Amino acid sequence: MTGTSVSIPTRTLLLGLIHQDGTLLADEIQPMAEACSLSPEQVRSCLRRLVADGLLTRERSGRQARFRATLRGLSQLRARRERFRSAYRRDRGGEPWDGCWHLVAFAVPEARRADRRMLRQLLRELGGAPLQGGVYLSPHPWEPRVREEAKRLGLEPAVHLIASRELEVAGVREAALIARRLWPVEELERSYRAFLEAYAEVMPFLESLHQRAEPLPDAAFLPGALEMAVVFGESFERDPLLPLELLPHPWPGTLARELLLRSRRLALRIRRAQGRPPLFHTFDETLEEFA
Repeated sequence: MTGTSVSIPTRTLLLGLIHQDGTLLADEIQPMAEACSLSPEQVRSCLRRLVADGLLTRERSGRQARFRATLRGLSQLRARRERFRSAYRRDRGGEPWDGCWHLVAFAVPEARRADRRMLRQLLRELGGAPLQGGVYLSPHPWEPRVREEAKRLGLEPAVHLIASRELEVAGVREAALIARRLWPVEELERSYRAFLEAYAEVMPFLESLHQRAEPLPDAAFLPGALEMAVVFGESFERDPLLPLELLPHPWPGTLARELLLRSRRLALRIRRAQGRPPLFHTFDETLEEFA
């Protein structure tokens, strides 16, 4: 359980170290990077990219260096946290589907293709699937976000919103079959099952340490926690988070999130070092809501 065979993206590590108030401290980065076998140059290069992308600004230098998330960076972090919260709420039946489908139709001229691309990107990020050119479908009530983006891009006259409980796609009316036709349900199911199989021994290992009152060293905890987050994220980032009513039962995505929650909580309890580690502390705060 020491080390990791999974390549750890430096960006994932750095974003996982950002505090709730948007600060990223240089003296917290080094030990985490070393535990995950990331070189100082990899860290410096990634920090430069995050600053260049407008997600961070730099304050001070050297060991006293401090980075702060910009409004854009904070917005992305909040969106990621809310996505986790929403997934766990749905897993616990907190957001049952009302049976309503939500459509967005738009006709944006080629001269504004950059704005059209940004609108499409938002619709995909919100879990939408294309029905045909300029028409996207979702089971989620996404109207407020779509209106906000259309207004920001100046596309309000070109964007039309529709909500209906009646939907037929290529002759198919059953909701679960429509979901399988439009979203990669089977692919995601295989991906989540692969995650569950790959980390099936994590809980037995942690429980055995707990029973023997044997502490978990950071040499195992830090890279192991990051590896699980990276592998889980490969599925989660592609997941439209469809309502459970549209998915096979039991849904392995729910089981994967539960494994992530339970293993993280137990690992923190038996970790040798005292206190909460800075790595993914905002994620830990999110998980506490679902204790």
